[in-house]
Amino acid sequence: MKSIFSLEGKNAWITGAAYGIGFAIAKAYVEAGAHMIVFNVRSEEAKEKALQSYKEADIENVRGYVCDVTNEEEVAALVERIHQEVGQIDILVNNAGIIKRIPMHEMKREEFQQVIDIDLVGPFICAKAVVPEMMERREGKIINVCSMMSELGRETVSAYAAAKGGLKMLTRNICSEYGGYNIQCNGIGPGYIATPQTAPLRERQADGSRHPFDAFICAKTPAGRWLNPDELGGPAVFLASKASDAVNGHILYVDGGILAYIGKQP
Repeated sequence: MKSIFSLEGKNAWITGAAYGIGFAIAKAYVEAGAHMIVFNVRSEEAKEKALQSYKEADIENVRGYVCDVTNEEEVAALVERIHQEVGQIDILVNNAGIIKRIPMHEMKREEFQQVIDIDLVGPFICAKAVVPEMMERREGKIINVCSMMSELGRETVSAYAAAKGGLKMLTRNICSEYGGYNIQCNGIGPGYIATPQTAPLRERQADGSRHPFDAFICAKTPAGRWLNPDELGGPAVFLASKASDAVNGHILYVDGGILAYIGKQP
C-alpha cells in the first residue's frame, strides 16, 4: 500500500510555489519521494527569496524559474527548458493565483480580467503545454488548486469565484478529453488556510476579542479552526500518486467541513 502513494522518481512542476499552499505541497511531495520540484514565479527577486525558503526547509532538489503563467510563449519556453534541464514533467500543480476583494459594482474590467487571466487562463495555458508529452507517455497528473469559491459565492470576490468556478469545469473537461491517455486531472479545494497572507484576519483586536472574520470562519467550520497549509499535503500527494489512478475530474475539498455545514445556531 505504501508504494502506491510514493512519488519516487517523479518530477513535479508547481506554479507559484514560493510560499503558502504551493510551498506546502512541494514539501509534501519531497517527503513522498519526489525526485525534483520545479516552481516558477514572476520575478528574479521572488525566485531567489523562494529558493532560500527551500534551502531553510532542507529541500535540495528544487529548480526555480521566472515565468508568467498568462504568457503562452513564456510557458512553452519554460516547459522546453524543464524538459532539457530536469526531464519529463510527471505532475503539474496549477497553484499560482490572486484574489482581489472589491465589490463587483466598484471593480474595473481590467481588475476582473487580471484575476481571470491568472486564476483560470494560466492553468489552461500550463496544462495545454504539458499535455502533449503526457499523451505520448500515456501517463500524467494535473492538479488544479480550486477553492470553496468553486462552489460558493461571497461578497467582494466576484472575479475570484468566477475564475475558480471555471477552473472546476476546466478540471472536469481535461479529465473528459485526456482520461483515455491515462492522464488524471483533479482539483484541490482548500478551505481557509492559516498563511502569512491571512494573518491579519486572525489577529486579536485591541480589546482582546477575535477579528470578526476569524470568528466567522471558526463558527462556519466544524473543525472550529483555520487549517494549516501542511494539511493539504496528504490530499495533494494522493492526487499525484498511483493511489488516485481511478480518480479523475474530481474536486477534493480540504475545508474542515465548511461545505457540509450550515453553521452554528446564533
